[in-house]
Amino acid sequence: MSFATQREILPRRAGLAFQEVINGPAGISLALGLAQVMPPRQGYWLAKRLGSRFAQLRKNTQVEAVEANQSIVGQGKLSSADLRRITQATFQATARCLYDFYHNIDRPKSILELVEIDSSLKKRIEEHRASKCGLLMASLHFSNFDLALRAAVLSGLRAQVLSLARPVTGTRLQNRIRDLDGMEITPISFTSLQRALRRLKNGGIVVTGIDRPTNDSRFRPVFFGRPSSLPVGYIQLALKTDVPVVVVTGRTLADGHYCVQASDPFPMRRFKDTNEEVLWNTEEILRVVEQIIRWDPKQWSMFYPVWPDTASQN
Repeated sequence: MSFATQREILPRRAGLAFQEVINGPAGISLALGLAQVMPPRQGYWLAKRLGSRFAQLRKNTQVEAVEANQSIVGQGKLSSADLRRITQATFQATARCLYDFYHNIDRPKSILELVEIDSSLKKRIEEHRASKCGLLMASLHFSNFDLALRAAVLSGLRAQVLSLARPVTGTRLQNRIRDLDGMEITPISFTSLQRALRRLKNGGIVVTGIDRPTNDSRFRPVFFGRPSSLPVGYIQLALKTDVPVVVVTGRTLADGHYCVQASDPFPMRRFKDTNEEVLWNTEEILRVVEQIIRWDPKQWSMFYPVWPDTASQN
């Protein structure tokens, strides 16, 4: 495919949402088909162009959300020009990660060459196997989180993955694409949570995302110094099963490769007051997440406003 042909598929509709392209069934099918046949040089070029184009949609809700989130991460010290630059870089980084994920999805050897499994994650898996105790792995939308999880599973991780509740058609298609032997993807529901409880009590591993905001929680854990809309369900799950939480994340390295790392395990601390117990443990985990995001904010691909007072959530 020539660069001229690629230009024809760049978004032209001003109101087009990034999520419509990367999460909608048509967008996923198009991205998957293109990435499968395009070599990296052309794929990275197109990803950069797509990221730039979306970031220019000033009234787009995803662009507004990224700017609002990055403003808080930057402690309000970023100028308007700085925010535009980091927003563009965020969309570009996300688009490149999607290309790498779709391009290599059926190439296990290529994935393991592209993604390094850090010694910290290997150690957590070895400790888990030796202890035979359950472990909850908390992940975030940072760098190529899909490819990182796939590499971890190819390297021996066996886990139940709790994904977005009530997934739309595009998300269901994504879950089928993400599916891999050793990785059981289950949208969050009463049934899947009961399965996760049993798995953790029986010494298994459960993986779940922790940085997508929710409107159905009375808790407002502090994140980057401000009350947020981030979920606390994973902490409640860890408290019920008395298992530690480990933060697992991918990182994009300077040479374009990726690395999957894991934090030290966080045993749940107990309090007499249940609300204090949930908030304290959640905020302990979020302090680690803050450090990860500060390392390179543009790798945090969160397209929904995390703080309720910065923008209205879709």
